[in-house]
Amino acid sequence: MHLLKIHLPYHESDHVLNFAYNALCDGTCLQDIELRRNDEVFLDALGAERIPDPTTAGDFCRRFGAADVSNLLDILNDLRKTVWARQPSEFLELARIDRDGVLVESAGECKAGMDIAYDGTWGYHPLIVSLAHTQEVLGVVNCP
Repeated sequence: MHLLKIHLPYHESDHVLNFAYNALCDGTCLQDIELRRNDEVFLDALGAERIPDPTTAGDFCRRFGAADVSNLLDILNDLRKTVWARQPSEFLELARIDRDGVLVESAGECKAGMDIAYDGTWGYHPLIVSLAHTQEVLGVVNCP
């Protein structure tokens, strides 16, 4: 995946991993990356001197077009096949697919594309398709 013209000091993979690590550490927005940037234990665990700040991460996100998102999903699906190939044979015997719509609350000021739920919560309603036994997300579709 190539989005950046110059890779100083970060590569595309640094940004993607930054988002993944933020989510794994219960980060819910780009601003939570700032907490990780100031956490020496976190940086030591990664073996990193620094990670991209929230504004740099936001700039990286704005560079994505539809073709770039499709390319990233293709990369992730190829990696998924590699991981699945390393699983025991029982893992591949049966796949239960689960689909579930969830309400994702938003604290953003811009409410375009969102609606208000029965309980007064503003948010959007993605449809999530996952493997039932591992809860691995296979796809997400934002529903109106």
